[in-house]
Amino acid sequence: MAIQKIVTYPAEILEKQCRPVEKFDKKLAKLLDNMYDTMIEYDGVGLAAPQIGIDERIAIVDIDNELGTIEMINPRIIKTTGEQTGPEGCLSFPDLFGDVTRPNYVKIEAYDRKGKKYSLEAEEFLARAIQHEIDHLDGILFTTKVSRYLTEDELKGVEIE
Repeated sequence: MAIQKIVTYPAEILEKQCRPVEKFDKKLAKLLDNMYDTMIEYDGVGLAAPQIGIDERIAIVDIDNELGTIEMINPRIIKTTGEQTGPEGCLSFPDLFGDVTRPNYVKIEAYDRKGKKYSLEAEEFLARAIQHEIDHLDGILFTTKVSRYLTEDELKGVEIE
């Protein structure tokens, strides 16, 4: 697999609405594998295609729980409830972290690498990570939702998206 270069702000692709995926083929599977390797290499819990310069609605999340890697192709948020505020960072904004308020629960519909539709419900940190990555596909950056930026001392021992 190949580690991809992370696109950092202010790259234009980070703020645009991505195109839907239309072909579910070996090229897509390879891209997903490369995205996973890249996310792990940079110690992330999620990665969206525009973060590696690709204008397609593809994102992955892996918070190291029993669900493993969640591959989301053409994801849609169906329902959200509740509220949570917590620290977020982003591979496209190295060394920048801030408190972000998001729904505590999310239900999504998406497709897997074979083109099979599925739905998924998530809460708390996983819900935060999923929403962060779907925002990327809509050109929405976490910095537009930060209520307060965090210092390095405030981040010690904290789980961050």
